[in-house]
Amino acid sequence: METRHNITTLPLDGKTVFLRADLNVPLKGDQISDETRITASLPTLQHLLNRGCLVLLASHLGRPKGMVKPEFSLEPVAKRLSELLEAPVHFTPDCIGAKVTEAVDSMKGKPGVILLENLRFHPGEEKNNVEFALKLAGNAQFYINDAFGTAHRAHASTFEIANLLPSAPGFLLESEIEHLGKVLTNPERPLVTLLGGSKVSSKLTVLNNLLEISDKVLLGGGMIFSFYKAQGLEIGNSLHEEGFLSQAQSLLEMYPDKLVLPVDVLTVPEISEDAPIQKVSVDQIPAGQMGVDIGKKTMDLFQTHIKGARTILWNGPMGIFEMEPFSHGTRIVCETLANLKDCTTIVGGGDSVAAVTQMGYADKMSHISTGGGASLEFLEGKELPGITVLR
Repeated sequence: METRHNITTLPLDGKTVFLRADLNVPLKGDQISDETRITASLPTLQHLLNRGCLVLLASHLGRPKGMVKPEFSLEPVAKRLSELLEAPVHFTPDCIGAKVTEAVDSMKGKPGVILLENLRFHPGEEKNNVEFALKLAGNAQFYINDAFGTAHRAHASTFEIANLLPSAPGFLLESEIEHLGKVLTNPERPLVTLLGGSKVSSKLTVLNNLLEISDKVLLGGGMIFSFYKAQGLEIGNSLHEEGFLSQAQSLLEMYPDKLVLPVDVLTVPEISEDAPIQKVSVDQIPAGQMGVDIGKKTMDLFQTHIKGARTILWNGPMGIFEMEPFSHGTRIVCETLANLKDCTTIVGGGDSVAAVTQMGYADKMSHISTGGGASLEFLEGKELPGITVLR
């Protein structure tokens, strides 16, 4: 991707920089249950501090829909960020207005971090309102976007503000563009894609695109049962989408050698950790049972394809990994990817990132995408507003 500038070429030294990060972390009360997105923002933040910048750090959290909702406050993030940086992080109770100006003035141009309150407490954020963007930009001299997770949204803090200040992507955004972009344009082959998750509908467009560019596409998760039903197989009570059976059948006919489905699955009568498990071939799923994970023969089959790859893209778990008895397929994929040599491994999508992190393999992957919906739209080949505005 060509940009007018990158973070190292902009004259940022000693300046006030508006940094849009993605700090949309899961909160339980004031406890952060997964801080992946916070740690992912640290390299750009530390670079700006090393250059003597005063950083106005901004993010959304949750979906407050333009209203102030205390449960979506970023204040707990300020506390954790301060611990990670081993430096004070000042928190302002709003993202615009007098309180922000006072905080900036109190810093007297010295390097430091001011975390602004949730951008989405204002309706102008999601409406991409110019006046709101002007207020956000009012105290800054430069703009850096490091929030890949919201790059598919044309919001005031991801799009309009980039038209008001000299702008560039941060290190995280650049890394996402580099790794995901290479998958689309020039991957080292064989390129093997693993797609999991519950629904075909949410990934149909990206599945179509990845089937065109991949050497093999391995499917897992709940989406596989729509493909089995399209073939006329008994799927019991397994999750499926009636409206997508014809598309599933078309894909099976178009890519018979490229699309790889599981050959065996684990089934249970109900989704419960102590439910009795049956291990069955995919053409022998009993009535009244539902599939919850891929089976041992499928794990062996998938490992064969994975071990021959030079680039792997993984989006979506193989089963209901949150429950230990149904987590083995996802764990085997994690372990296999972690032990690969001379292979670029890219993990995207909230559930697969959570699985890799929880199972302790995150540092073994070449790239962990923070994108979620943005990753999928990027891999569909769509232009993302938050990226195109920086060009």
